[in-house]
Amino acid sequence: MSAQTDHAESQSYRASGFANRLGWGSRPALIIIDVCAAYFTPGSPLNLSSNPEAAKSPDAMRDLLAAAREGGCPVYWTQVQYEREDMADAGLFYLKAKVLDVWKKGDTRGYDALLPGLEPREGETVIVKKHPSAFFGTDLASQLYFKQVDTVVICGVSTSGCVRATTLDAQCWNFRPMVVGDACGDRTKEIHNGNLFDMDAKMGDVVGVEETCEKMRKGW
Repeated sequence: MSAQTDHAESQSYRASGFANRLGWGSRPALIIIDVCAAYFTPGSPLNLSSNPEAAKSPDAMRDLLAAAREGGCPVYWTQVQYEREDMADAGLFYLKAKVLDVWKKGDTRGYDALLPGLEPREGETVIVKKHPSAFFGTDLASQLYFKQVDTVVICGVSTSGCVRATTLDAQCWNFRPMVVGDACGDRTKEIHNGNLFDMDAKMGDVVGVEETCEKMRKGW
């Protein structure tokens, strides 16, 4: 158990039967969740960079991306986009989080810009979504099944939001979620670690960058 998934209640959870290991399958794919300037630009309502650990997470994401490409593992990117002027296509999500308008088509602030070194290549799939989970309202699950993926390596932002939602849905679709803690970010260390603990206990395995890169470099 890593420092990110350990706290005073860890033993109680394990004794109750939580936090068992799913383990790796043989056909991993990398899913990079919503990484863009909105999360790493001072002044953005979604900025996470005041949390030093979150600010470092893109470097870990770049390491994962390089390993996936080296091993020939499929890479999936998620991006948020809203078409409606009144944000109606965001539904009730927009009522809870008005900051979602950073992804409204035509917004001039530029917060949807990609980060250097974290841009899709030709042949990599971009999943456009409107809700937290990469699976909700998209064809991601069918694409993964078509390629016979059995393990999804999940990284990106934010840990408590779209990363968590995607991890839960991945488990529900019977993919093995491997959440790379150091390659995810949130506003505070406490929120980040608390959600990693819960995901590790109930949804998937929280894993390290080095272990994950080694697995993906081996490919299928």
